[in-house]
Amino acid sequence: MQQIAVISDIHGNIPALQAVLDDISRRGITTLYCLGDLVGKGPNPAESVDRIRDVCELVIMGNWDHLMAKPNGNEDLRWHQRRLGEERLDWLKTLPFSHDFTMSGKRIRLFHASPVSVYTRVQPWDSLDSRLAMFNNTDRTGAPYGESLPDVVGYGDIHNAYMQNLKGRTLFNTGSVGNPLDMASASYAVLEGALGDQDAAPFSIQLLRVPYDIELAVNMAEQARMPQLEPYVRELRTARYRGLKDE
Repeated sequence: MQQIAVISDIHGNIPALQAVLDDISRRGITTLYCLGDLVGKGPNPAESVDRIRDVCELVIMGNWDHLMAKPNGNEDLRWHQRRLGEERLDWLKTLPFSHDFTMSGKRIRLFHASPVSVYTRVQPWDSLDSRLAMFNNTDRTGAPYGESLPDVVGYGDIHNAYMQNLKGRTLFNTGSVGNPLDMASASYAVLEGALGDQDAAPFSIQLLRVPYDIELAVNMAEQARMPQLEPYVRELRTARYRGLKDE
């Protein structure tokens, strides 16, 4: 049996990332996958990229990674781009869209947001058809299992950890390490099973929450004088998305 830690949506939040990496290490897990959005929002995109490159066997492209790697006239984005530098921006361009593998006889697919685009957002309360479409083979994912679809799909993007059984298939979201928007603690997933095994064997998915020093992260953002500081700090402290209207 092998364990894989699946993390996502770091968003330049180093205190949250370090807390999650410490928890993964305490559990003795040595294989880490990242589902994208290393950058954007938070004050330390360069440090986030460097750390993820060091510890993750697989890194998938997120929407912020894709957006940041392109020329952009938006000064807020350019602030992050300047901190990243050309070499890291070039590396972000090379990240794959998705990854397929087998574990305990289950066909597993990982991507950032959906099988059609890093910008297509699917929430746990969306229609059943929308959630079932997350298992589709597309031009972006290819069809590595032939006509068969994956049994398990994992993704990030929405910063909202959950797991659902949908007509015998499992859809899960890791939540966010650095910008959780369901509760104010970092989130990640652990897959456990027989990696690469085509035969049925015990298999599990855990969703874990890790507390971290939010005020340290706030202080780092303030010291960096980063753009969009106020909404970022509010999100960290309240886990409430900045786009929601006050009730």
